[in-house]
Amino acid sequence: MLTSKTELDIQKKENNQEDNKVVEIENLDFYYTNNKLTKQILFDINLTLEKGEVVIMKGPSGSGKTTLLTLMGALRSATHGSLKVFGKQLVNADNNLLIQTRTNIGYIFQAHNLLKSLTARQNVQMSMDLHPQFSSEEGKKKSIEMLEAVGLGTHIDYYPENLSGGQKQRVAIARALVSHPKMVLADEPTAALDSKSGRDVVEIMQKLAKEQGCTILIVTHDDRILDVAERIIELEDGVLGVR
Repeated sequence: MLTSKTELDIQKKENNQEDNKVVEIENLDFYYTNNKLTKQILFDINLTLEKGEVVIMKGPSGSGKTTLLTLMGALRSATHGSLKVFGKQLVNADNNLLIQTRTNIGYIFQAHNLLKSLTARQNVQMSMDLHPQFSSEEGKKKSIEMLEAVGLGTHIDYYPENLSGGQKQRVAIARALVSHPKMVLADEPTAALDSKSGRDVVEIMQKLAKEQGCTILIVTHDDRILDVAERIIELEDGVLGVR
């Protein structure tokens, strides 16, 4: 029997919706084991992140925010429930899949994690080195362009010790975005910054990621930046809620 145009349109719409899902989490639990003691950190997490959206995750310290972020970022693996990132199941995933997933994710942390022995440009270019399709010259060119985009065009040869806190975080943003990742995960990116610097780095992150069409998830306690999000979710005692 021939498929009707209406059925084809519905199928196409459903396929497009699937394509827009960057993260799909269903009934996810996470347990931490130390010295034979097991403690449950996350409880029945259900969450979807879509392409191009900016989401903020709030919650008190110790609520499991960073744990959830590292699971989505393929930095650790879960064994209970379902966690799909870019359509791939990461629960019980092997190391090769975790590594492959990480190449499509940009990470920004409170401690910018810049290498002191490298210049701003070299720190950013390190991210490009993970993508063998780019030559060294291409990596250098794109790194300089990204530093210019975050307002550090005159600081490309500066070492971290000669940069302010806000400038270091801008380098971290450039490093996270230079390879055009599908998703950016930021863990307390403004915590060590003053009000203006914190606002600046989040707006830069938002603007550049939007231009690249990638999803941003920001974990924060900073109420000053909540307005950049299209959606705010809250995690408390390992349980996820939506505002």
